[in-house]
Amino acid sequence: MCETNDEEGGGPEGDEGPVDEQAQFSALLEDSAEDLYEHAPCGYLSTQLDGRIAKINTTLLDWLGYQREDLVGRKHFSDLLTVGGRLYHETHFAPLLRMQGEINGIALELKAADGARLPVLVTSTVKTGSDGQPLLIRTTVFDARDRRAYETELLRARREADQERDRLQVLATTLQQTLLPPALVDVPGLDVAAHYHIASVDQVGGDFYDLFPLAAGTWGLFLGDVCGKGAAAAAITSLARYTLRAAAVYDPDPVAVLGNLNTVLNHEYNGDDPRFCTVVFGLLTPDPDRGGFHITLASGGHPPALLMRADGTADFLPTPGGQLIGVLRDAHIATTTVHLVPGDTLLLHTDGLTEAHTGPTAGGDDRYGDDALLDFGRALAPTTASSTISAVRDLLDTFGSGVEDDTALLAIHAPQPPSEEQQ
Repeated sequence: MCETNDEEGGGPEGDEGPVDEQAQFSALLEDSAEDLYEHAPCGYLSTQLDGRIAKINTTLLDWLGYQREDLVGRKHFSDLLTVGGRLYHETHFAPLLRMQGEINGIALELKAADGARLPVLVTSTVKTGSDGQPLLIRTTVFDARDRRAYETELLRARREADQERDRLQVLATTLQQTLLPPALVDVPGLDVAAHYHIASVDQVGGDFYDLFPLAAGTWGLFLGDVCGKGAAAAAITSLARYTLRAAAVYDPDPVAVLGNLNTVLNHEYNGDDPRFCTVVFGLLTPDPDRGGFHITLASGGHPPALLMRADGTADFLPTPGGQLIGVLRDAHIATTTVHLVPGDTLLLHTDGLTEAHTGPTAGGDDRYGDDALLDFGRALAPTTASSTISAVRDLLDTFGSGVEDDTALLAIHAPQPPSEEQQ
């Protein structure tokens, strides 16, 4: 039985098997470590403290197209850099490495044997001896060609996006200008000023205004705000402007003018995508007996106009019951009349002003509001059309990004007659 065991390999010969496997495994590990260094997916090199190359792996040699004997003991690490990289190495890289003992992820370009440039990311550490004194510098080099290509493509895409954004901004600005009168008409005995505050240069707003002559001694004015932004709002704005002007020529009564606009919008946009607007239309006629102007205003759901009087008081002109234009087939139109005496100023505005945020955080509940605007008008009165527009523009500027919607402003002022001394 013992002999059978010996024959089956149970003696000293059988004990040598694990020893041989251990030796082979150890040899394999040593070979794998060297192979990993030489053929790693990144470049390795070791340099003396003065930068002379002491060791370099096959991967980096293949990237650069050099033979080992071309570099080891003959070249410095900085010799592999481009002119700009060499300057950066001397002024930043090397000094930081000496101070910190390591430096990570620095973007450089290496110069290959054929003159080509290789974008890389470099990490270097200083190896020290047991006494803490520096012995050599170990550097790891990562191929950044794919990353550079990605960054180049990203920059190209960004430039194209910027160009497209600029093109759209020019288009939006041009389109916005076509929706506003190039200049307000000159009304004898009346000073007029207007302003359009754009909340976003990327989108066309839906606010509009105009002042135009009708019959002899009569002028029409309007100011409105279409729901929404963009091309759809611009289409409604254009339709509203031309409808209002045409309707006023046919029948200048303010109620009839807004009634016509309501019929057109309700007829054209009564499907799945209804469109509507708020608008105020006014009819101006001079008052030769008392001076100033007689004004009849009709409002379709629009914020009330602000009257700043010559005596320093100010109040809103209420138009109760005025309904949005374009929603209902037969909208109720509210009217009010006022005599603009010399020294009075009337301000019409869209709700971008009163809906603006005054706090530091957009989207909060800190709206400017009607009460604040009324206090603003009372502090401003008496005033002129140009002074009113200038003051409101400054006010809007203080809100900054808090103005989320475009704001249209139209101010009309009956000037005081010149004094005897001025004559």
